[in-house]
Amino acid sequence: MKSCALMFQGTGSNVGKSVLVAGLARALSRRGLVVRPFKPQNMSNNAAVTADGGEIGRAQALQALACGVAPSVHMNPVLLKPQSECGSQIILQGRLWGQRQARGYQEVKPLLMPSVLESFRHLQAEADIVLVEGAGSASEVNLRQGDIANMGFAEAADLPVILIGDIDRGGVIASLVGTSCVLSENDRDRIRGFIVNRMRGDPSLFGPGRDFIAERTGWKDCGLVPFFPAMRALPPEDTGDLPTGWQGEGSLRVVVPLMPMIANFDDLDALRAEPEITLLFTPPGQALPPCDLVILPGSKATISDLAFFRAQGWDIDLKAHHRRGGHVLGLCGGYQMLGRRIADPEGVEGKPGACAGLGYLDIETVIAASKTVRENTGLILPALSCVSGYEIHAGETTGAGLARPLIRFAGGRHDGARSGDGRVSGTYLHGLFDHPESRKSFLAQFGKASQGFENRDRIITVLDGLADHLEQHLDIEGMLSLA
Repeated sequence: MKSCALMFQGTGSNVGKSVLVAGLARALSRRGLVVRPFKPQNMSNNAAVTADGGEIGRAQALQALACGVAPSVHMNPVLLKPQSECGSQIILQGRLWGQRQARGYQEVKPLLMPSVLESFRHLQAEADIVLVEGAGSASEVNLRQGDIANMGFAEAADLPVILIGDIDRGGVIASLVGTSCVLSENDRDRIRGFIVNRMRGDPSLFGPGRDFIAERTGWKDCGLVPFFPAMRALPPEDTGDLPTGWQGEGSLRVVVPLMPMIANFDDLDALRAEPEITLLFTPPGQALPPCDLVILPGSKATISDLAFFRAQGWDIDLKAHHRRGGHVLGLCGGYQMLGRRIADPEGVEGKPGACAGLGYLDIETVIAASKTVRENTGLILPALSCVSGYEIHAGETTGAGLARPLIRFAGGRHDGARSGDGRVSGTYLHGLFDHPESRKSFLAQFGKASQGFENRDRIITVLDGLADHLEQHLDIEGMLSLA
């Protein structure tokens, strides 16, 4: 088969592009095709680490897993990691390239296109088909000039496009037909088909709607995808995908404060899949409820997130939780918050400055421009249970608390810290709960048993179910003919 590519764009953000591409990648890989996922530009603080120490969006790592290959920096050459409402860190082909405010980024996008095309050609050379995922909305004509994420890339790479609309949020006919209306003639002609995603109820009721869209746009109807409940078990890409309310029915209650710049929140996926766990992401404006464990997650802007944490009164709630005998775990940025002081003299994560930490661990952190990005394996102390994961952080932590480390990595290096009473701990390691042994050891501290599943296998099972679902409801042969 000659190498080909097909691009999937959306009528808006969060219409299900990432999950559909993952499911199609799984379906086509099972047919014996060599498939590669590609997203020119992603915006997410939920990142994955590649074997060579690069960073890509978590969604592309999931899609790589669906293809049965290791993630590569070429699968997501531009990753924007938000650090504020209008500013982001720019990761280019896995490495830090710079930081820009929103308007400044619009000016530098054309400089990134050669690297984006280079990565795409790299994947094309090794694949039968490349499944390309757009970003945000195809109809953002205000961002069309210099675009590298949607129609700008489709034009540069000369790709056919399939447009995805989400019927669950309402207005899908207007979204699809309206996109056709606002695009230029050249961009509109690139769209060859459409998918209606997340249908609930009787699919036959939307038959006339599909006919109307096809007649008004001239695009091929590639199918209607009923809502797939099991997709909730896949790693979420954005905070908007995080579940609300208490999740699970276990007796061990875990609370996670939801901060604005939360990062790598898929750290908690395997934990909340355990039957013994009930987990809550506490939204702003609500007190941290009584629980057994509070987890402070990663953050892309630790000092500003800590200020937000205090503004919610969560520092007072945490103090009461600890006084009652509760446990606290900090992951990466959350680990830094648990120390005595955090300093960012160079303004790596925001304005230069420093602040007092929460003071539960005898450590201090200085955030610097140099960044640690690597995969790791080791042992959790003192239980000596196996653990594996990855580090992504721009901080150097020192202090007497490091004399009681949480992890010993292969090669002898230590990571993290524990309080004298053992009830407060922190680590830079992401993926702490993915390994069955580390999760078993962690739950044993609370007298709970782990189900012992391998998180990777759990996700692959869901991907196989999703591929079956798409095989049933999409015209995959028709889409391949478009490519």
